[in-house]
Formats: sequence, structure tokens, C-alpha cells
Amino acid sequence: MENQAKPIFIFAKWHVKNGELQTVLGLIPSLIEKSKSEDGNLFYNIYQDNSEPNTLILHESYRDMASVEFHKNSTHYQEIAATQIIPLLENREVILASELSF
Repeated sequence: MENQAKPIFIFAKWHVKNGELQTVLGLIPSLIEKSKSEDGNLFYNIYQDNSEPNTLILHESYRDMASVEFHKNSTHYQEIAATQIIPLLENREVILASELSF
């Protein structure tokens, strides 16, 4: 099973522009619901920084890189995240990672 693809974990940090947090928070439930229903999605969680409410942390996992690409190219990602949410962000950091096993 060494050739079997490892799950991909996504850690994203969104810094929402001042005055735009409620708009972003209103869009997120639909994005989460549709992302969780994707065949390759393992989980999709979002958190809000306790000391900086305009900072949101996304923690997602997908079965493999093909599932990540499917997610990024999905209609709901393009319509909700790319078109509506990302323009409301001051800054966005995204890290794709694989779990290390020791």
C-alpha cells in the first residue's frame, strides 16, 4: 500500500477586511455544506481567532491531490470563495500539507 495516495490537509488563514466580516460569515455556511458533500472531502472546519475576530482559520482535508483540485475547480468554490469571499480578504495564506508518520 505504499503507492496509495495520502490525504491532503489544507490550513488557510483569512484576514477579513474591516467591515466585511458579517458578509463573509454569511457566505461560509453554504461553502462548508457544499464542500463537505464533495466525494473526496474528509472534513471541513473553520475557526475564528479569539483575539482577532477578523481572522478565520480553515482546516480541511481531502482524500488526495485530485480531490483538492476538484474542490478548487468546483462551481461552489468558484462562485462563493473565489468570486465573493476572497475579494473581501485583506490577506490570505494557504498551506497544503501531508501528515508525517513516525
